This record gives sequence, structure tokens and C-alpha cells, in this order.
Amino acid sequence: MRIRISLLLKKSKSKNSGKCPVYARCVMDGRRIELSTSILVDVDNWDKTRQEIAGSSHEVRILNNRLLKFVSGIYDIYNQLEAGRDDFDIYTIKEKITGTSSKDYFIELFESVVDSIEKKLGKGYSKGTLKHYKTSLTRLKDFVKEFYFRKDIEIKKVDYTFLSAFDIYLKSKHNIGTNTVWGYHRHVKKVLNDAVSMGLIVRNPYENFKVKRGDANRDFLTLKEIKKIEKKRIQIDRLVIVRDVFVFACYTGLSYSDIAKLSYHHIHKGDDGEDWIIIDRNKTKNRCRIPLLPNALKILRKYKDYAWSESQGLLLPVRSNQKMNAYLKELATICGIKKNLSMHVARHSFATSVTLSNGIPIETVSKMLGHNSLKTTQVYARIVDKKISDDMKELKAIL
Repeated sequence: MRIRISLLLKKSKSKNSGKCPVYARCVMDGRRIELSTSILVDVDNWDKTRQEIAGSSHEVRILNNRLLKFVSGIYDIYNQLEAGRDDFDIYTIKEKITGTSSKDYFIELFESVVDSIEKKLGKGYSKGTLKHYKTSLTRLKDFVKEFYFRKDIEIKKVDYTFLSAFDIYLKSKHNIGTNTVWGYHRHVKKVLNDAVSMGLIVRNPYENFKVKRGDANRDFLTLKEIKKIEKKRIQIDRLVIVRDVFVFACYTGLSYSDIAKLSYHHIHKGDDGEDWIIIDRNKTKNRCRIPLLPNALKILRKYKDYAWSESQGLLLPVRSNQKMNAYLKELATICGIKKNLSMHVARHSFATSVTLSNGIPIETVSKMLGHNSLKTTQVYARIVDKKISDDMKELKAIL
């Protein structure tokens, strides 16, 4: 049984001055604690590799000596406990250093999860995921401060009552929708699962507290509406480009971020002799294999020699997401489409009107969309079923 100690900068606890506290991370028997050294450092001055403050000034040497003494103090306590006869664990060491009984705090653990996600960006986690976790952490901090009048709460006190109060707080205080609330709970549940894995709690309180997820509002275009936009004569060049990118998304199911990075090396000849898009999704890193429909291929050929695309090595001249969505509103007006167009709508339209409604198996659609689970794709199948039901009701009314 050995202890491993490393020094790290806690960016999630940065102060108004911009400086961040240095923490000592101690790991023993698969369990971990983090102890504040009470030393603040500018991010640019921290040497992550050497685990010390960069520089050679008198002040830097003093601070680095303090860090060494802090780590040595932990090892001293560990060695004393190791030499004794009584059993001890990582939390015993924490008690000795802090002079308090061993308590594990929830927000502190949540912050460590956020730190971990930040370090894994591009390796299973996206910037969007990190942003969502940080928002959940902010909501949680505000809740604990307002309802418990403190900055943190012991993990063992996060129970059914806590989760119920947090749920009500989100819905009433912030007037947040059902699915957004579900997203916050999903993050909290994940952190509590980590707490169970670390042996900090025995059971996750979400075993008894259930959160309902509402049906997402997934607007989509009918095939007739897609054709209407596709064939519309437009005189404004910027809207022509935006229209083409949007229609391309309708025929491929690719998201905005995936189309924005689409380049020549994503196009491959399949065993069937046809052109395919093979690309790893930005969001999930799942590989999508999409046979190119003639309509989509026609758009790619149109922009083959387009100066901007050629210089960037990209296939389509994609504007910023903000501009795309703003221009799509103009496009909707020009085309007489009363739906709120967005790049998400294009992806939803591919799933519903282009594929599922035309008999493409849901398993195939799920693969092309790069979904992690078939359950995600089944949402679109339910939408198609509802459309069929509504159409049949209209027919019954006529008959």
C-alpha cells in the first residue's frame, strides 16, 4: 500500500485575480483526496511537467520550497501511520493534515469531474459537453448556497430530499424546461455514480429519484418542403450558399460542425462503386458512413472549384453557425416556409422525411447519423409514426 502525490493547478477554483490554487492530489488504494496548499499561481507560471512554479526569482524559490515542504509533510504523516499498528486509509491522512474528521464534499467532487473532462477534450469529450457540465456545476453551487447557506455539502447528505429540492429549484427559480432539467440531473447522477465507484457512498440516490425526460421538439421538413427550398431561384449569393449547405445537410444528415470540417479525404469509393462520406462525428467521435445521394453529390460538384473551399481544402463554404442560422431565417421567408429553419432541422429532416419515411431501416439510419444508441434514433421513428397517424386521420375525415 503506497501513496502517490502530485501537484496540480485547480483552474476551476480560479480567483478574481486570475490566479489558481495549487492542490496536492493524493492517491492510495484507488481512492483519491485533494488538499489545498494555500498557494496561488498564475496559470502561465505553472510548470505542469515539473509540478512547480516556473522561474528563478527569490519569491518563486520560497513558494516552491513551501510546496516541497507541504508534500514532505504528507509523506511524513503517511510514514508515521504506516509504521503504526492501526489500519488507515487516504481519509485518515486527510484528517491528520486538516485537523478535521474525514468528510467528502459533493461540489468538490463535481469540480474534479469537470477538471477531468477538460483534460480529455477531443478524447471522448467535446467543448459542448464541458460547457454543459460547467453550467450544471454553476446551478448546483447556486442551489447549495441558497438552500443550505454554504459553499459545499457532504456527499452523504445528497439524498432523495436534496434531489427533489434541486429539481423544484431548477423548474421554479430558473423556469427551465423538462429536457434541460433532465440534462442537469444526468450530470449530477454521473458524479454520484463516480462517488459510488470511489466508495464515498454506498448507493446512488437516483435509484429512488426518477427524472422524466420530455419528448424533444424536433422540427423537420417534409420532402416537398426540401424540394421547394432546393429549387427556389434566389438572387442573393450569400443565401444561395446557405441554401446549398442546408440542403446538403438534409440529404446527408451531417451536423453543422461536421459539414464545416468536411474535406476531400472524407470522400471514399465504396465497394458498390458509389461515393461515400466517411467521417468521425465531432460530438461523439462515432464513425458515420453515408452513401452520397445524387442531390448531395450535385452540390459538392457545384463547389468543387469554389475559391474559398479550394484554398481551405474544404468541400463547402460554410459560414459561422450564428450567421448560418440568421440567414436561414431569411431563406425560410423567401421560400414561404413557416418553420424555424436551423442546421438541426436539416439533420432531423434527413432522419425523418428523407430516410425513415422512405423505408430505410432504423438501424441503417442510426449508423448514418452516428448515434450512440438506437433509442436516440427511435425518437425520429415516433415522429414518422405520428405523421402517418395524422395523415390517416385526415383521410378518415374525408372518407
